[in-house]
Amino acid sequence: MAGTMQFYLAPMEGITTWVYRKAHAEVYGALDKYFIPFLETHEKRDFKTRELQEILPEHNEGIQAVPQILTKDADGFIRVVRALQSFGYDEINLNLGCPSKTVVSRQRGAGFLAFPEELDCFLEKIFGVLDVKLSVKTRVGKDSPEEFGRLLELYNKYPLEELIIHPRIQADYYKHEPRMECYEEAQKQSRNPLCYNGDLFTAGRIRRFCENYPREERLMIGRGLLLNPGLIRGGTKEQFRNFQDRLLEGYLGRGLSDISVLFKMKELWFYQIHLFADTKKYEKRIRKAQSLSEHRGIVEELLRERDLCPPA
Repeated sequence: MAGTMQFYLAPMEGITTWVYRKAHAEVYGALDKYFIPFLETHEKRDFKTRELQEILPEHNEGIQAVPQILTKDADGFIRVVRALQSFGYDEINLNLGCPSKTVVSRQRGAGFLAFPEELDCFLEKIFGVLDVKLSVKTRVGKDSPEEFGRLLELYNKYPLEELIIHPRIQADYYKHEPRMECYEEAQKQSRNPLCYNGDLFTAGRIRRFCENYPREERLMIGRGLLLNPGLIRGGTKEQFRNFQDRLLEGYLGRGLSDISVLFKMKELWFYQIHLFADTKKYEKRIRKAQSLSEHRGIVEELLRERDLCPPA
């Protein structure tokens, strides 16, 4: 799969950590970009310890990592971008897509879309002072897709590095079918390069998207890559085993407790279990595992008895 298409890993908080990004690139080959799960603005410091671990250059060697910021505070955004530039980052992403109620209630993420005048002032201020590539990841509205026309006009005022569109509104969360009419409107009207994001779970869905939109050159994939880390270039069972080992070693090497690593692996296996057929008994056992050693034993048994069977 691929040709001239660029593939990005979507940022997923708590899952696509620097350990995950490093292991993925080493085992399956680096994607074109890896977006770092969102950073927030803080009044008294630039980064929390956890955030600092995500952005350290030595934790992102060999990949094109793009930090993402979640905020409605232009001054805070500018301060964090300048701190990121001191680490060597030359591209930053603004999160206008997160649908979480906690985030939206604070007028951040997709919640900011309901205030286009304030968003316009925000963008005008940051573009007026920053010398860095700035991209936006957006939904097509907060409460209605009819909001998208106004938002697209707003984005067209600014020289975005790219406009990454997840064509759902905030109220959809991830349940409604992607509103492709909005993406098609952006194809006609956007002055900025576009990147599509949404429901690209399988190689078949990616192929269909490329057939339907042959001029598109950028795709951001989240849950599809969590389900199948070899989605873009393919992968063997041995690669998958190597990937799991690197994740475990990476998390344990960070000093995380066995129980913390177990929870991280269980969260990932919520997706990965679908990479194999006939896994009902394994799924239940993985979910109920009480120790990391028990988890490793179950996974090894699964890998011995089942072949990779990516959903079509």
